[in-house]
Amino acid sequence: MEGEMSMDGDGRINKEAIGQTRKLIGQLSQLIDLLTPLSQSMAECVSRAFEGRNQEINGRQKQREDVCNGEASSTSNHCLNGTNFRNTPRILLALEEINNHGVGGEPLDVPRPASSPPNMGQSETTMDFRNWLQISYSASSSSLSDKQHFPSFLRTVPANHFQKLVLNHLIRHFGWTWIGLLSTDDQREIDVQELKTEVQKTGGCADFLEKFNARYSKIKFAKIAEIVKESTVNVIIVHSDEVQAKPLLEMFYVQNATGKVFIFSASFDIALGLFPIETWKLLNGSLALIPSTGEMPGFLEFLHSLNPTLHQDDSFVKIFWEKAFNCKWPEFQTIQTGLKKENISLCSGQEALDTRDLELFELNLLSYTYHAYLAVFTFAYAVTNLLTCEYNKGPFLNRSCANWSSIEPWHVLHYVKNVHFYTEMADEIFFDANGDIMVKYDIINIQVFPEGAYKLVRIGRIFRTAFQNIVLKVENESAILWNEKYTQIPQSVCSKQCPVGHRKNIKEGKPVCCYDCLACPKGEVANETDSNDCLKCAEYNWSNERQDKCIPKVIEFLSFEDVLGASLASTAIILAFFTVIIMLVFIKHHETPVVKANNRNLSYVNLLSLTLCFLCSLLFIGCPTKTTCMFRQIVFGIIFSISVSSILAKTITVVIAFSATKPNSKLKNWIGSRIPNSIIIICSMGQVMICITWLEISPPFPEMNTQSANEMIIFECNEGQTAFFYCLLGYMGCLATVCFIVAFLARNLPDIFNEAKYITFSMLVFVSVWLSFIPAYLSTRGKYMVAVEIFAICCSSAGILICIFFSKCYIILLRPDRNSREKIMGRANFNNSK
Repeated sequence: MEGEMSMDGDGRINKEAIGQTRKLIGQLSQLIDLLTPLSQSMAECVSRAFEGRNQEINGRQKQREDVCNGEASSTSNHCLNGTNFRNTPRILLALEEINNHGVGGEPLDVPRPASSPPNMGQSETTMDFRNWLQISYSASSSSLSDKQHFPSFLRTVPANHFQKLVLNHLIRHFGWTWIGLLSTDDQREIDVQELKTEVQKTGGCADFLEKFNARYSKIKFAKIAEIVKESTVNVIIVHSDEVQAKPLLEMFYVQNATGKVFIFSASFDIALGLFPIETWKLLNGSLALIPSTGEMPGFLEFLHSLNPTLHQDDSFVKIFWEKAFNCKWPEFQTIQTGLKKENISLCSGQEALDTRDLELFELNLLSYTYHAYLAVFTFAYAVTNLLTCEYNKGPFLNRSCANWSSIEPWHVLHYVKNVHFYTEMADEIFFDANGDIMVKYDIINIQVFPEGAYKLVRIGRIFRTAFQNIVLKVENESAILWNEKYTQIPQSVCSKQCPVGHRKNIKEGKPVCCYDCLACPKGEVANETDSNDCLKCAEYNWSNERQDKCIPKVIEFLSFEDVLGASLASTAIILAFFTVIIMLVFIKHHETPVVKANNRNLSYVNLLSLTLCFLCSLLFIGCPTKTTCMFRQIVFGIIFSISVSSILAKTITVVIAFSATKPNSKLKNWIGSRIPNSIIIICSMGQVMICITWLEISPPFPEMNTQSANEMIIFECNEGQTAFFYCLLGYMGCLATVCFIVAFLARNLPDIFNEAKYITFSMLVFVSVWLSFIPAYLSTRGKYMVAVEIFAICCSSAGILICIFFSKCYIILLRPDRNSREKIMGRANFNNSK
């Protein structure tokens, strides 16, 4: 079909199809009530956009007013914004900009720029555009995404409300969490408030948010400059157009508020001619967002074809010519000629433009030119799709197509809304439900050199994916030239980064970015820098020394491999060995007077119980098990009770024996083995009953104790109800106390054989050891608690062994001459205190 537009397999534009589309557009005279004449070619339209860019030289504001006044029928907000870069003439009305226009009698809440006449009436600025197809190349107001008020409005630039996400992602990329915000006191103020909220959501904060307007007095600008100067932030986001920001930036220079990195939103048009050289140098190292640009086939050739002799009535070409070749036109008053420099020659029009450096054209900054180019192609694709609609495959009622003889505006609007194609740079072009194009910005680095020359370097691109994720691609971060104050990426933080093992503690009355770093408590870790909280380790884990990782706790118990455990075990075995030797000595010399006088049977019972006392301490060493936990205290308590009971029986026996020697003593009938055996059995049974009750009600059991010591797990025996343990000790203490009292009362026995004195000393040692044991036991944990009890068992047993039996072994082995009945009884030496 003639006029059919084809596309390459990858969806890119086919140049032949473009030519055919141009012919078809020429046939659309029916759309004359909607669209301006189609006589301008696309290249001419785009060239106009470029020509507008050359108004950056001094006097730009006056030229802007002339252009805007000359375009009285145009509703371009680029004129109102004072940005000549956007002064592209209307292309099919689809490229018209909307600013301060009302819908349905209600004024649209889009702020009027400072360059708008203050007396502009509502009747002059309120129009109904609901039935007009509009494809904007620079209107970025967020309000225009409201399809209820602007159903036919589309645009090829991102809306302002996306910038909060983009700017927040940009400062997060460089690690800037402490920023300042500057905004004009119009709708951009709302955008900046939303940006501040977005920054706070991701852990950042703003030291200040200041509003300004070009109409402010110098005093107000000086106050803002002072705030910026005193602030510790090194990064400031400026959401304003360049005209509004100009007096504020100039005041920054006056107040010496330098050394800051500015980030300019897409509203700011980077123009050297608008600023004095001092202010311009202030922006060195700053970053700026501009709507993403791309390649425009044939555009460079068109630029090279520019010539003032072919465009004699076009003042923009002559202005550009003067700037490009540093010359002046005779009888043509421009800003350039107004400089009246002696070294400027006359322009002839024969200069070769293709010999000039391509950077003169700043092709990487033709953002709005490129989006005007996209708007033209969008309309061309839509018209092509409309005209190539196949019969019974149309999008309208009954699958019909638009009638060529009666094309309605809503026909074209439908196709424009649903257009979908790829550019030469493989950029996907389509509109979402709000009429917005895919969010995509270029990141520009402003580089100003000492001599005043400057360079605008594109360092990356930031865009939003179809999955609503923001992606930042920095192409060459090393190419970024920062402010002369910095040799590397500037730091802008209120507080230094908290290292691992520490958490942030927000300073009272300060933003969340201002904090102190506190070390995590023991048992808690922070494995990331700038952690808000420390994480508590699991029950069986503990923090390492750096407190950045949880490690398994050391399981502690008194083992035989441990030095302390091995020492105590060796001591207990050695003492048991000596006790056995003493018992063998007594058995061997059992017929000697010393052994007989000490009641052989009670001595054997005592020595055997002491041996078992030493050996029972081995039950406390080693990994606790159910069996050892259940019986170690029971065995210890019963054996010790037998030992103390046998000593008590011996004490009573000695007292009875010496008292029975008196004339007419009735105690002679009590002499014999019946009394001591009964004492041992009765006294021991009391302890046995306590132990049985303990095992029946609350028996001891092994336990992993994670509470007593934080850094380790104590594998110990839980005694169940500790009251039984102290009853066991208390019962032994009672027996020892009774024994001590009886022995003390019998202290006046014959000196040569004063058994009661030995028993008194042994019980004194026994009671002293166990009284000392209780506080020591309660003040220790883990294996040391067990060691204290073993030490008490060994000491008390050794005290009894030494005090009672060593003197007798001395007589038996070393002084056999004293081992006789006469020496032992020694009536002549009997010391009766009475």
